Amino acid sequence: MQTNQNNFNLKSFPILTKQKMAAFQHPQKTVASQYVAHKIAEKIREKQNVNQSCVLGLATGSSPVLVYKELIRLHHEKGLSFQNVVTFNLDEYCGLQKEDENSYHYFMNHQLFNHIDIPKENIHIPAGDLKEEEVQQFCLNYESLIEEHGGLDIQVLGIGRTGHIGFNEPGSGFDSVTRRVILDELTISDAANDFGGSENVPKQAITMGVKTILSAKKIFLMAWGAKKADILEESFCRPFSHDVPASFLQAHHNVELVLDNDAAFKMQ
Repeated sequence: MQTNQNNFNLKSFPILTKQKMAAFQHPQKTVASQYVAHKIAEKIREKQNVNQSCVLGLATGSSPVLVYKELIRLHHEKGLSFQNVVTFNLDEYCGLQKEDENSYHYFMNHQLFNHIDIPKENIHIPAGDLKEEEVQQFCLNYESLIEEHGGLDIQVLGIGRTGHIGFNEPGSGFDSVTRRVILDELTISDAANDFGGSENVPKQAITMGVKTILSAKKIFLMAWGAKKADILEESFCRPFSHDVPASFLQAHHNVELVLDNDAAFKMQ
């Protein structure tokens, strides 16, 4: 059936999971991304109206780039302010300085933060340049900061071909929290072009855990292209499994999958 989602004309289709997840698709990922951006903008303005912070969990990679582009446009052309926004990013590679062009600090600054009016002190991204003895306490503090801000209002996600959300690779537990992880070989292979070869890709990362992600009040998972079709089917059309961490999203009460036609074609 066709449903008019904020005039974006996304097509909805049922996902037969326990929580009856909402799924929407559009032929153009640009339009689907704008839909997610406008939903985020609605929440930001809703919180502004009651003088509260809006706490966003943010992702990197190709999936959210057009969402961030639309949020920047809304800031410059429609007056959307980010003064009340607090952000927590999902993950960061270990061993990278913040200024490294492959770091997620660099990505977020160039794709979003440098172009909006968010207070710098409201931005939180896992540190990739920690000493060995600093990692555990940093991860504990990251969890505590999220809780101190009242939890995540919205979590934005992509999905990796291993089924990872954040860098929660196969085998991640339902109750996992922010921690250091070892990256799957497929994840490393997928990142090889960015790093000039697999041998240059960091082998570890710090990531929010599955439990941390599932604590968000609302989750948007976006996926584009046929290469994501198999893992989407495995994640959301079969029982959830530790082997496919994204499948744990089936247990969440308020998830929307936002897909283009190529990503969605195996799910209907």
